[in-house]
Amino acid sequence: MTDPLDMTFAALSDPTRRAILSMLLEDDMAVTDVAAPFGISLAAISKHLTVLAEAGLISQEKRGRVKWCKLEPDAMRAASVWMQGFGQFEPVNLDAFERFLMQELQDLPDAATAD
Repeated sequence: MTDPLDMTFAALSDPTRRAILSMLLEDDMAVTDVAAPFGISLAAISKHLTVLAEAGLISQEKRGRVKWCKLEPDAMRAASVWMQGFGQFEPVNLDAFERFLMQELQDLPDAATAD
């Protein structure tokens, strides 16, 4: 899958990844801090982070021995433009998107155990 739009929607299709994005709305986080609230392995979280990074939704950087994750909010611009093309969607309201992601995070414990 090489189309950036396909990669964005594929990354957003998973509830764990949406929850991670919601967490990163607050601030940059170390990978271990991202993993803490989930009932899945660090390796599984790393795979989710790789998908998000490949889609350009997050960036990762090494600071000393710790890998940090940062939300890249502009990465959803192409998806927003695509949805607006249908004329039924308003421009992305980031506050509403944050509320949506927070709700997904609250609903996550059931979804996280599926991995």
